[in-house]
This record gives sequence, structure tokens and C-alpha cells, in this order.
Amino acid sequence: MVYQYHEPSRKKVSAGTGGRKRKFRDKKLAHMGGGFTATKVSEKEDRYVKRGRGGTTKVKARRAGFVNVLIEGKTKKAKILSVVESHNPQYARQNIITKGAILNTEVGKVRVTNRVGQDGVVNGILVK
Repeated sequence: MVYQYHEPSRKKVSAGTGGRKRKFRDKKLAHMGGGFTATKVSEKEDRYVKRGRGGTTKVKARRAGFVNVLIEGKTKKAKILSVVESHNPQYARQNIITKGAILNTEVGKVRVTNRVGQDGVVNGILVK
């Protein structure tokens, strides 16, 4: 898993003087971000628990087979067949589920409304 720092780089030339800006401080572990959990469509569901700062826990989904679909105010569990459309065409090709992706399910096309890699479940609404 690849981690990344969520802090802007301070390695740039200062305005006008030609001198370089000094680093204010070293990067801290608190600024470290988690890696991308590429949740894929699968027959078998697979989740794992990740420990965060302060002992908090987050359930992350590696594979998902079902989506909770909101249809006219009621929720129904539907089987995911494939990813039809995503913000990244490569994700649609590889069947990687992200927020905003359009899924082909047994009840019709569903748009994902949550961040799957962060929540551990797939929620969505039916697209007319």
C-alpha cells in the first residue's frame, strides 16, 4: 500500500529575490494520508479494518458484490454485475467502484453515493 503526504511542497523559488524558501518544519506522521483502496466487483465480499489516529477504526472494502439501492424511499439489496461508467475510464474497465460511478445491477443502473473504500459498503440510488 502506498501512502502519501497531504501537505503542499515548499520547494519553490521565492518571489522576486531569487532566494529559495526554507522549509518551515519536517513532514509529520499526522500529515500522512492513506492509500487508495481500489474496491473491485466480485462474487465474494472482502473487508478489512484499518486503525487510525487516536485508536479510531475504519472498515475498508477490497471487494464488493452487493449494493444497497434506494428505490422510492425504500432500500433494496442488489447484486452488482459490473461498472458501466466512472470518472476514470480505466476504473470502469477494471471494475473498480468509486463514488459517483454508475453500476450495472440486477435492478437496473445505480449511481454510487458513498465512498466505498472508506465505508466498507456500497450505497447508491437508482438512475432513471
